[in-house]
Amino acid sequence: MTRDGQEEDTWKIFYEFFVDQLDEGIHVVDRHGRTLIYNQKMAIIEAMSKEDVLNKDVLDVFTFPKEGYSTLLHALYTGQATQNSKQVYYNVKGHEITTINNTVPFVIAGEIVGAVEIARDITKIERIQENIWRRNELRYTFESVIGSSKSLIDVIDQAKRAARTNSSILIVGETGTGKEMIAQSIHHASPRSAGPFISQNCAALPESLIEGILFGTCEGVFPGAMDRPGLLEQGDHGTLLLDELHSLSLPLQAKLLRVIQERTVRRLGDTKNRIIDVRILATISEDPFDAVTAGRLRKDLYYRLSVVTLFLPPLREREGDISLLTAYFLDKYNDLFHLHVQSLSDDVTRYFETHLWPGNIRELQHTIEGAMNLVSDHSQLDIVHLPFHMRRKVNMLDETSAALPFQSARYPTSIVNVGNLHTHLVHFERTYVLKTLEKNNGNISLTARELGISRQSLQYRLRKWTL
Repeated sequence: MTRDGQEEDTWKIFYEFFVDQLDEGIHVVDRHGRTLIYNQKMAIIEAMSKEDVLNKDVLDVFTFPKEGYSTLLHALYTGQATQNSKQVYYNVKGHEITTINNTVPFVIAGEIVGAVEIARDITKIERIQENIWRRNELRYTFESVIGSSKSLIDVIDQAKRAARTNSSILIVGETGTGKEMIAQSIHHASPRSAGPFISQNCAALPESLIEGILFGTCEGVFPGAMDRPGLLEQGDHGTLLLDELHSLSLPLQAKLLRVIQERTVRRLGDTKNRIIDVRILATISEDPFDAVTAGRLRKDLYYRLSVVTLFLPPLREREGDISLLTAYFLDKYNDLFHLHVQSLSDDVTRYFETHLWPGNIRELQHTIEGAMNLVSDHSQLDIVHLPFHMRRKVNMLDETSAALPFQSARYPTSIVNVGNLHTHLVHFERTYVLKTLEKNNGNISLTARELGISRQSLQYRLRKWTL
């Protein structure tokens, strides 16, 4: 081989090495549409090997939905460059690929002898965006509810029966227990399912805005006001969910009560009432009797809305449901993030089963989502993937356990293995209340007085326990 030939080979090796280091895909074709240069990044983007593409016609390897339109061949045949052009096409295995391309014809002495394409992969971004849109369009039904615990199944059965009527429903549950999911499920199982379902968080907007949004406005009632129906009108023949009802001011609650009783609404600034046909569902995240006693909820509105009251159990009281929900969220974020996490480690499983979950299902979901953001190629979530405050709590518990001068074996198995502290406290409260009620021959007033709580608060507990 001549010295010039050796230098040419060296430069070719150097050039191939150089283009393989680039973070963009490089694809070059000759005047006949055959591939001359195809770097490693392009092979990764298109899930192909170089050998499958080099020296072959582009149309023999890839399929383009728009009648064979390829930005690379378009530049070759027309001489026109394209900038930041989105292209969706398929490789020889049928896998969809989405790229943003900059493509230019390669011209020598006024003649097009090839074309060069520089591509950026946005396939994952497109899939994530599709998942976001799909999530926003979700319609929850009772089949969407995940769980097999008796406490949850009992509530679902009650909700299904209540869905058949037009009565108002109050859904009581801690934050993150799925109150809106149950509300949507009731709507979609009801005779109003063909009508609109409208949800409004009463705590999300200031009083000056929420009144107009709920009841509607007339033009000129305040600067910039227009003739516009409120949510009560927009929900006609459908369902209106008022989330965090106790966040409404008491004057607004009085006005809402009148609307519910009279089935008419008057827009702000208007002089006439409009007939409406809307079913009202409401949620509250605290003991409704506590809210009434504290002056956050009108008693008459509570009794008007709580024709049916559903008490959603917190996650810590839903035996066996944590594992089901965990499996669901793992599948969800595997799909969303393109990961392959199959399970939890034993340490994480033990922590999940003993954690009190004050944020309930929402906290569990966000914990798993955050942990999976820290996963690379692992197939299992471990303690190191959990949020910092949880890792610290696990470490503190381990240190405390190691420092104890006694063994748990000293205590009866029936006590140690029953559950966490909250479970014991709930069991004790229920047992104590029932024994006091029995001692007073079922007299609610005497029992409440002896327990030092209000009669309403005692009734709330008894209804929550479905006695």
